[in-house]
Parts: sequence; structure tokens; C-alpha cells
Amino acid sequence: MKKKTIQKQIRNLLEKSPTRGYKTKEISKKLNLKTESEYADLKKILYELHTQGKLIKKGKRYLLAREANQLVGTLELTKNGYGFVIPEYGGEEDIFVSERNLNVALHGDKVLVEIFARKNRKNPEGEIVKVLERANDEFVGNIVQYRDVYFFVPDDKLIHRDFFIPKDSLNGAKIGDKVVVKLIEWLDPKLNPVGGVIETLGKQLEHTAEMKAIAKKYKIRTSFPEEVIKEAERFSDETIKAEILHRLDLRNKIVFTIDPIDAKDFDDALSIEVIGKNKFLVGVHIADVGFFVPENSQLDLEARKRGTSVYLVNYVVPMLPEQLSNKWCSLVPGEDRLCFSLLIEMNSNADVLKYRIEKTVINNKRRFTYEEVENIIKSGKGDFAEQILLLNDLAKKLYKKRIQSGGIDFNADEVKFILSEGGVPIDVTRKQRLQSHRLIEDFMLLANKLIAIQGNKFENRKSYPFIYRVHDVPNEEKIRQLAEFVSALGYKLNKAGGVKSKELQKLLEQVKDKPEEMLVNEVMIRAMAKAEYSEVNIGHYGLGFTHYTHFTSPIRRYPDLVVHRLLVEYKKSMRSDRLKILRNLIPEICKTSSISERTAMDAEREAIKFKQVQFMQDKIGEEFDGIISGVQEYGIFVEIIENLTEGLVRIKNLPADIYFYDENKYALIGRLNKSVYRLGDKVKVRVYAVNLDRNEIDFELVK
Repeated sequence: MKKKTIQKQIRNLLEKSPTRGYKTKEISKKLNLKTESEYADLKKILYELHTQGKLIKKGKRYLLAREANQLVGTLELTKNGYGFVIPEYGGEEDIFVSERNLNVALHGDKVLVEIFARKNRKNPEGEIVKVLERANDEFVGNIVQYRDVYFFVPDDKLIHRDFFIPKDSLNGAKIGDKVVVKLIEWLDPKLNPVGGVIETLGKQLEHTAEMKAIAKKYKIRTSFPEEVIKEAERFSDETIKAEILHRLDLRNKIVFTIDPIDAKDFDDALSIEVIGKNKFLVGVHIADVGFFVPENSQLDLEARKRGTSVYLVNYVVPMLPEQLSNKWCSLVPGEDRLCFSLLIEMNSNADVLKYRIEKTVINNKRRFTYEEVENIIKSGKGDFAEQILLLNDLAKKLYKKRIQSGGIDFNADEVKFILSEGGVPIDVTRKQRLQSHRLIEDFMLLANKLIAIQGNKFENRKSYPFIYRVHDVPNEEKIRQLAEFVSALGYKLNKAGGVKSKELQKLLEQVKDKPEEMLVNEVMIRAMAKAEYSEVNIGHYGLGFTHYTHFTSPIRRYPDLVVHRLLVEYKKSMRSDRLKILRNLIPEICKTSSISERTAMDAEREAIKFKQVQFMQDKIGEEFDGIISGVQEYGIFVEIIENLTEGLVRIKNLPADIYFYDENKYALIGRLNKSVYRLGDKVKVRVYAVNLDRNEIDFELVK
């Protein structure tokens, strides 16, 4: 009999006897299990269900945990020390757990909680009676000393207990070191957890150590296994020379890259030729990473686990080893490099006439920075000015077409750090969005769109699976709230029949350069669904594209690498067994890559926040102009205009009043003086306190 069938029968049986339960032999008899092996299997299953917290034992009798006011769930702690258990099965409320009733559970653990109070409470209250599964057993933080005893203070402020570190478990770590500690045991909530140092990252507040710590916190792999490095080191110039004969040779063409001034890898290049009257051949040349990373190689399996490169402040965790990402796969100037080239015939209206995909070899004639290209666009002079100006003219037309077809152009600000040699922020500024950025962006968008169309043809003609970058329509309720909100500001959003992306773009155009621009941008972004990878093509709402994928960054994104492989493989006949493998593999890659991307974004945001807080440490008492970037019942978040640093003005630091939070108006409103603090309002703040340990800044309003 199958294991799942027996589990279901056990559950059904125990539901009929919620308070008395059954002994093992009684269950065996009720389920009509006759052989010794069936009885042995039953005992094993009962033991597993008990260990998982789904069953409890009273003497020799088994009962369903939930019938005894016990539930299995995940513990989510708050910064204030208490937490909630989120039940594993739906239909139950979250269970409040006070700090004294946490037992030895930590944030994220799978636990068994016993409910002891239900009445007169917003949530049932319970006590954790058993930790079923640890969410983490490795933590990042600092080594401190109290008298002759060493402790570990976790960086994660949701971990509310310091760990005791025996001297023989320090492994060379010293006071003030940033370390990774493994939990050894924690048996008594009255005592500290016991841990041991397994890795020293560097000194506390030292830049690289802090960036590594953030990566470790998010379980981002920061080092490559030896076998992966060995595979990356087996390539040479001879590898490329031997492959050139099998490729379209474009080394005599004017091909160039445009990247940030501090870029280490270059995975995309452009070219353009005039091939007739008002007719051009545009080349989008992407590093052929698939040539160096065969499917199921050690390099490939490691890249799949990572999913993406992670760009922390001045510290990169690459998806591929540097021997590939910065050398053989990087389109460095003056070197022959293998590419996957999309060759697009276009007219002067930026219409695509036809396109083809070729395996090529190129030689980058010039590495441009965005600032250099911007100067050429403005002056009309410089290296390859003719090609750059032609590309820019087409890019502007592509942008116009995209917006007209429903693409949304959010005004998203990014931050730029100037660091000292020791990694301390000297200055923090907004990144300026240049026309040269738009030039690259619109050709990369076009390439990704055309590749998705090609992939969709394979899917429609031969039922071959493909990877798409999709963006679903916004939630109707959030759009309704957005419409009501902008209506209060004097703007109209036509949401009849479900809001079209064109209508959202029209709204952004209405508020452009107005005081409400950043406010409306922020509220609109919050109403959007999250883009993700999927084997099902539902289009990309935000771009206004019916077909979209990721093809242009295979050095740093795993889905792009897989798309490259599929384009090659689908040109050949496909065996049924291979097709079956791909139909199982592609959805899994989409799922894990989407998760990796979100993790990377969270880590990158935390790194930026850390450096911003570090920058503000010596700014206490200084005043700044800001915009209200968030509103909660406990205060308002304010973002400094000049450097995008965010801090909190707590209610105690607002003018004296009785405030209530109006969620629909995104505002904190004073009942007595009728003061209104609304998302997007401009305010002046003074730096009140900076806490680097908690990664927090407190502001007070300047009256």
C-alpha cells in the first residue's frame, strides 16, 4: 500500500476519534493491515507523522495534533520579540506567541504550537511546544566578549538571543570579527544557544566583510567549489581559435560595448551598417556563454543553483567564475570573442523587416562608458559617432513605439556611492538616467522581444517548451485604490474594463515634473504584479509586449543561458525522451530562477541601506529636504531627495497631536490640529539618531 494512502487513512480514522485516539495495534486493525511488513510500515509512518508534529501521543494513543489544540506552522518573529505561528494548513488564524512562550524556537522555524487562549483576542495565543525543523542553523554576526566568556551577536535582529561560543569553538575568531556561526545546540530557553564559528569574514564594519555577511544572510553562495573552478580554467585562446572556423566571422565589423564606468564584464555589444536607402542592419551581439558552460557540467549546475549574479555595493557575487565572467565570456576590447548574434534588418522608422540568429565571432573595437556615448549624442563628435547617432535615432523611435503600444516608463531612481579606499561612503548621489542608457535599454528590449517571438514559434509548431519573462496584469483592487488616490490629487485614471497599461502611462505623463510625480510613481509600482520567469507566455504588461524573454545577459542570469541553449537545440530534431526532460526541467528553472532573483534583490536593497546608514552616521543634527516615502500607524518614512536615504519620523517626533492612519489616503492625520502627512509630500527633516546595528535612521521634522 502506498505511503500517502496510509497517511490519508490514518487522518480519516483519527478524525472520527478526536479526543480518545487509537493505539498502533488498533489503527492496524481498523486499516485491515495483516502482514508483518505492513505493520512495520505503519509504525514507521506513525513515527514520522509524530516527529513532523502532525500527530501527538497521549500514553500509547495517537491523536491528531489540531484536535488537541496543537498546530504545525512557521514562526515569524517581530523586532519586538514576540511572534506569530503561520499554520501549515489553511483555514486557521495566525497564532500569537509571546516572547516568554517561544521556548527554543527561532525565526523561520517549523514548530508545533499549542493554543491555550482564544477568547477576547485578535489572534489565538499559544506556546511553542516543539521545534520540528530549523529554518537555519548558520548565522552571521559579530564576536563579543563579556569577562572571560565569548558570545556571538547575530546581525539579524529577528534572532533575539546571543549565542554562547565555547573558547575551543572560536576557530581563530577574535573580538570584533564578523563571522558565520553554526548552531550546535539549544535545549533550554533559560540558557543561551551554543554555537561554533565556521568562517571568519573579516572585521566588523570592514566593507568586504559586511557585504559578504549580507550575502551569507540570504544564503547566497560566495565561493565556487574546486571542481567548478577547474572547469572554468580549462579554456584558452586556442579554444576560441579552434571554434572560429565554425562561425560567421564578424571581426572586421565595427562592434562596440556601452557599459557603466566600473563594469567588470561585458556581455552585450552593438553594431549598425547602412545596407540600402533608409535600411540598416543592426547587430545585437551577446556573449555565447553556452559554448563554455555545457548543460549538466559542474559550471552549469553551480550556475543553476545561483540563478543570478548579485551586485552588492562595490562587491559582486558572480553567477560564473571570474575566469569566464571577466575573461573568456566577456566582450573585452581588442579580443576575439564568441557570440550569439541577433542580426536585425530595420528601416528608418525602426520597423523590423526581418531578423536572423547566428553563432558568430566578433572583435570589440571600442569599450564606451555611458557618459562617453552621452557626450557623442550631444556633440555629434567622437569615435564611431556616425554609428552611435544612427543607433540613437532608431532607439528613440523604438521607445516611442513601445510607449504607444502600452509600455510603462517608470521614473525609478537608483543610488550611486563614492567609497573611500577602506569602503566607507564619502558621498551618496542619485544615478542620472541618460539617453545613452535608453539607447542600450531599447535595443536589448527589442532583442529579448524578438527572441521570445522565435521561441513562441517553436512552442506553437512543435510544442517545445520555452522560457518567458512575464508580467501579469495588476490586481483589480489595488488599481481601484490607485484610481481613488489619484482622483483625490486631481488626476483621472480610466479603469473601465480593466486598466490598460496605456492608461497608466498616460497618468505618468500627466504627473511628469509635477510635485506629485514621485508619489504617483511609487503608488503605481506598489499596485503592479512582480515580473517573473514562466514557461507559460502571458505577455509582459509593464512593457506592453505580448512576447518577452531574457536573452541578453547570460553571464549574469541563468534563464538567458538556457534560452541560448534552447535556440540551438530546437534547430535540430528532438527525441521524445529529451522533450520529456525539457518539459519537466523548464518549469523548475523558471521557478528557482524567479526565487533567486527576488533573493538577490532583497540582498542588494539591504546592502544599499547599510551603506546609506553608514554614510549618515556623522550627520546627526544636519537638516535635509525629503519626500514622505511611506506611511504607517507608528510614523512616516522620509526619503532624502539628494541621496535617496530613508529614515523614520516616529509619531513621538511629530508635532503633538492624536494621529490616525488612513490606509486609503496613504496618510497620517492629526485629529486635533488636522495636520496631514501624506505619501509624496515634501518635508524638511533633521537627523535624530543613527543605529548601524539595526540598520536604521531616525529623523525628526523641522518645524
